Amino acid sequence: MGLCFYRLGNTDKAQLAFERALELDPRSTGSLIGLAILHLNSGDKDKLIKGVKLLSQAYGIDSANSMTLNHLANHFFFKKDYQKVQHLAQHSLQGTEVEVIRAESCYQLARSYHNQQKYDQAFQYYYQSTQFASPSYVLPHFGLGQMYIFREDYANAALCFEKVLKIQPNNNETMKILGSLYSQSDDSDKRDQAKSLLQKVTTQCPEDIEAWIELGGILQNSDVNEALNAYNTAAQIIRDNIHEDVPPEILNNIASCLFQLGKYEECLQHYETALDYCKRELQNDEAYLSAITVTITYNLARLYEALHEFGKAEDLYKAVLKEHPNYLDCYLRLGCIARDREQIFEASNWFKDALQINQDNADAWTLIGNLHISKQEWGPGQKKFERIIKTTNDKDSYSILAIGNVWLQMLYQPTRDRDKEQKYQERALAFFKQVLRQDPRNMYAANGIGCVLAVKGHIREARDVFAQVREATAEMPDVWINLAHIYIEQKQYVSAIQMYENCLKKFYSYQNVEILLYLARAHFVYGKLEETRRILLQARHMAPQDNLILFNLSYVLRHLATNTLRDEKSGLEEVVSAVRNLELAQRFFTMLSKATERQKYDLNHAAAEARQCTDLLSQAQYHVARARKLDDEQRAIRMQQEKAKQELENKRREEEEQKRKEREEKHQAMLVQREVYREKAKNILIFTEEPEMPKIPKGRRKKDEEPIYSSGEASSDPDKDDGLNYDEFLEIM
Repeated sequence: MGLCFYRLGNTDKAQLAFERALELDPRSTGSLIGLAILHLNSGDKDKLIKGVKLLSQAYGIDSANSMTLNHLANHFFFKKDYQKVQHLAQHSLQGTEVEVIRAESCYQLARSYHNQQKYDQAFQYYYQSTQFASPSYVLPHFGLGQMYIFREDYANAALCFEKVLKIQPNNNETMKILGSLYSQSDDSDKRDQAKSLLQKVTTQCPEDIEAWIELGGILQNSDVNEALNAYNTAAQIIRDNIHEDVPPEILNNIASCLFQLGKYEECLQHYETALDYCKRELQNDEAYLSAITVTITYNLARLYEALHEFGKAEDLYKAVLKEHPNYLDCYLRLGCIARDREQIFEASNWFKDALQINQDNADAWTLIGNLHISKQEWGPGQKKFERIIKTTNDKDSYSILAIGNVWLQMLYQPTRDRDKEQKYQERALAFFKQVLRQDPRNMYAANGIGCVLAVKGHIREARDVFAQVREATAEMPDVWINLAHIYIEQKQYVSAIQMYENCLKKFYSYQNVEILLYLARAHFVYGKLEETRRILLQARHMAPQDNLILFNLSYVLRHLATNTLRDEKSGLEEVVSAVRNLELAQRFFTMLSKATERQKYDLNHAAAEARQCTDLLSQAQYHVARARKLDDEQRAIRMQQEKAKQELENKRREEEEQKRKEREEKHQAMLVQREVYREKAKNILIFTEEPEMPKIPKGRRKKDEEPIYSSGEASSDPDKDDGLNYDEFLEIM
């Protein structure tokens, strides 16, 4: 009954049942063990002591009881008395045939060896325990997973922890370990599971610093902003809850995220804070903090590279090498700085110094191979990448892709051998397909296949491939460029120009010489020669040492001059300018045809262009004379037209002057006439003296008698019209 109540979770009644059993049989080891377990699980100090005493009592009654031995072994494990643990667990294992109890005995042995760092014995007993254990007993699986991690067998470790998580789906420790294991997998689905597990841990336990740091590490390769938030959360918990300074490791990770986001000023502050912490606490843990300081110093140098402060970056790299001469990445970065300065020989020496430390370092061989390819040394470059593939058992996707690109570049070399061209196409396609078999989501390989299709003339299929790659990612400039190339082939020049310009703006801030050359070519085939010249001049200012730009600029100058000279309507100034451009192009082509080093253009082509410029210059006097004659004729015509125009203008002015005079004369005549009329009006209004009228006798006037007025008297009737006054008369006049 006690066991039944215990299984049902009713510990009080279980305790009563065990106590009643002891009253009936004081030597009942099962009852003693049951009561001991209840007391040990209570957490009360007094009950813990009582529980141990009960176990000792049970051991005194039956020293061969495996359950008693296992519980005593568990007790001594927490007291770190591993000899007694192993003694008791071994006796328990030998004294029972019950697999569940044997699993417990093996587990006690395994974890005692585990704590003693005897990992081989621990692995043996953990594994043996899992063979005896019931499906719900997951502790040995957890320990066995830890042993697999120690042996770097991460696949079997993940299987062990998956079994634990299946039984205990909310166990935070298991989810953190599985998340860490999945994060190292090449399978994207596993990485997504790792992110989900750690997000679940941070939701269930928001104060778990380790979980936030693990989550940040997983997110850093996919979502830098979220990774930064995770690291900042961990740092905030340390400040608020633990009240300590943020460790330099977390500051370094935060700075790395800020570096990826391009927030260089904040990044610099975090690196400096981390270095200050290391200097301040160096005496407490010199070995560890010295190692952390080296890493942070290297990252700070990378930051100075991004800020184009190459002097500071070089100083830091060399300072690290002074203390740690085998820090291989510093050699590689110093080589990259020299490479970017076009100091190819010095860059090669730095990369070779890295190979002195590790002869099989893939990064060093890759950088040397890329140096050869940048100089169009296809054979030596290909050999470097083949060496990497050989040492990595055909698993280095970058090297396989690079060899595919070498064969693809060979297709762009002028050749009349169709069999060779077909062979290059097939080899390039084979390497790109090999990459896709290893990584079906590799967009660069898909882009390479699109290039091969375009070379084969399958323009529509190539465009579809490029469009799909661009839909998958908008952050790959190569596919933008290739789509623009396809538009050129389809004679959609406006679309091609827009694509090149968008790529320049989005990825390179208008500072990429190669794409400027592509853009110039698009304008050239579109017939916009002046715009082509402008773009080539911009590229020449950016890369004055690039003879290919000078070749293209000379070619455009020659075309512009040819078009001007052939146009019979070209003026003298235009022809003279064209002749100057032609002379300039002729000098450039002559110089380019005599280059001693290997160039990106054909020396014979440059010589032929120089001869053509010379031929055109031999006809220059004729074109200048023709233009001068045309200019003189046009000047004479313009002068004649100007003279005729001036005569017409003079005639118009004379006519206008004549009309003006006529108007003035007419106006004066009208004024004179008006004065005459005014004088006449005044004379009319002068009256003579009238004779005195006879007086009319007073008395009532008859109705029909009306007064008679002279012409100079005013009528007393306001309604009677007196005739016109003087002013009205003048208005009529």
